[in-house]
Amino acid sequence: MLKKCCVALMIVGIIGSVALAANEFPYAKEQVGKLHLGLSEKVVKQIIPGKLTRGPEQKQGADGQYHQEWKYPADGLTLGMVSEKKGAPKSIESITITSPSKLQTQRGIGIGSTEAEVAKAYGPFRNAEESKPGELLVAGSIFGGVMFNFQQGKVSQIFIGAAAE
Repeated sequence: MLKKCCVALMIVGIIGSVALAANEFPYAKEQVGKLHLGLSEKVVKQIIPGKLTRGPEQKQGADGQYHQEWKYPADGLTLGMVSEKKGAPKSIESITITSPSKLQTQRGIGIGSTEAEVAKAYGPFRNAEESKPGELLVAGSIFGGVMFNFQQGKVSQIFIGAAAE
């Protein structure tokens, strides 16, 4: 009897882990236009010709890396950039788009898309605990995912990356 219970628990565990794996969202592969996490600053400069405002480089104790915010206000784009050493070449750690950005995710979602359109495109990856209908849909998690903020039923901001550590 004990042996049958153990086997049944193992089967349930395997099925449960497969179901969870099926709904995991590969946020690190998500793109907004031609931008994606890990893209080098050299390529970023080739893709985005607009005026850039850089914040200060700051070393964060949590990961020991240098973080810097790159803003392209005319494009509604902010990139979180990161490097291992101060002044070293950086790569994209996070992407935030707001109005007037015309960029879209790989699934065709951009600023102004409806909450229903986001739910249709990202619903299978929706994190129910972290999402708030009418306010926020999290595909993946706040530790790594795509977050859609809503105002009046429409996307007002898209964030790709880790919003929490």
